[in-house]
Amino acid sequence: MTYFLTGHLGETPFAVRYLTMDDLQAIEALQQRVYEALPVRSVLQPLTTEEFEAILQDEKMMIGVFVEEEMIGFRALLNPPIEEEHLGYDCGVPEDQFHRVLYQEISNVAPEYRGYGLQKKMAQWSMERIDQTRYDYVCSTVQPYNIPSLKDKFSQGLVVKALKIKYVDKLRYVFFKDLRTPNPTYVKKETIVMRDTEGQQKLLKNGFVGTKMYEENDEWYVVYEK
Repeated sequence: MTYFLTGHLGETPFAVRYLTMDDLQAIEALQQRVYEALPVRSVLQPLTTEEFEAILQDEKMMIGVFVEEEMIGFRALLNPPIEEEHLGYDCGVPEDQFHRVLYQEISNVAPEYRGYGLQKKMAQWSMERIDQTRYDYVCSTVQPYNIPSLKDKFSQGLVVKALKIKYVDKLRYVFFKDLRTPNPTYVKKETIVMRDTEGQQKLLKNGFVGTKMYEENDEWYVVYEK
């Protein structure tokens, strides 16, 4: 196996490589462990075998972190099919550029290795290795109040472009990043409580994007800018 990166989590050495179809069983086993350990299982939408296979068929779309040959984390990107639910529509990407859109898909870390910032590290490693001759945009969806995933997206410079029903009946933030302009500038700012869905949707309709979040007095707030 060819590892492209090594390091330590505390005293524990780890190595990172791209995953292939040979890793499918280990991927699904880790996903199941993570899912069963969640206090609120609705925050994670597990991927099916078919969805993992679709990701793994595309080279270098999924990375895995290993400790002594045991997979302790994985993160996936996806070159999505072009269909009516494509996130490019929600983010204002021209249809003729949809082939240049990547999705950030599922990310899992084994329960016993939480607390090392591995989620954030995997995000960084994945984003650094995107082939920018092929892709210009990154999109993703996150459930409101899935605080770790929301922090993960904001930390990478993704912004909220929509807050709407996706996947039939699930309210989701739609995140977006234009890899060609990684540090946009803004001149207006509004702060709104996360539970105010309608208020956020009005800001988004008026051209604002969600850029960060914070907690105050047991409430989560989202900062919108334009």
